Amino acid sequence: MERIEIRLSGSGGQGLLLGGIILAEGAIYDGKNAVQTQSYGPEARGGASKSEVIISSDDIDFPKAINCDILLSMTQKSYDQYNTDLKDNGILIIDDSINVGNTANKKVYSIPILDTSINVLKKPMVANIVALGALVEITKAISKESLEKAVLAKVPKGTEELNREALSKGYEMAGRLMH
Repeated sequence: MERIEIRLSGSGGQGLLLGGIILAEGAIYDGKNAVQTQSYGPEARGGASKSEVIISSDDIDFPKAINCDILLSMTQKSYDQYNTDLKDNGILIIDDSINVGNTANKKVYSIPILDTSINVLKKPMVANIVALGALVEITKAISKESLEKAVLAKVPKGTEELNREALSKGYEMAGRLMH
C-alpha cells in the first residue's frame, strides 16, 4: 500500500475534525501508520474547516496532504476552497447539495449525507459518521471493522446505536452508487 492522502472538509461544527481522528485511529487498528492534522477558519463554527489524514504502510515523513487522493466536501464553500488539491483521477465524495461543475478527471460520488443525518436519522450531528461510512465503502482506505471500533471509542456513551446506524446509512448509500 502506498501513501493515501485524505482531506475531509466542511464547515466548523460538522464534526470533521473528529472524523479525521476516527479515520486515523481506524487505520492504526488496521496495523497501518496514520497521521491526522486539522485547520479551520477564524469563524470556527460556520467557517471552512479541514481535517487531513495520511495513511501508509511505510513511515510518514510529512504530515500534510499536498496532492489528495480523496476529498470529502460537506459544503459548497469547503469544496470551492479545497478542490484544487485533489489529484487527477482522485476520488471526490460530496454532499448532494454541492455544485461541482467540471470534474471530468475525477471520480465523483454525490451522496445525500446532510439530508440523511437530518431527515432520516433525525440527528444532524451524525453527518460526519454517515460521511465516514460512505468514504470507507467507496475507498476501502480502512476496514469497516476498524472504522466501527474507532467510532465507538470516540462517540459519547449512549449514542453507540445511533452511530452504528449512521455508519450503516453511509455504507448503504455509497454501495448503491458503486453497483
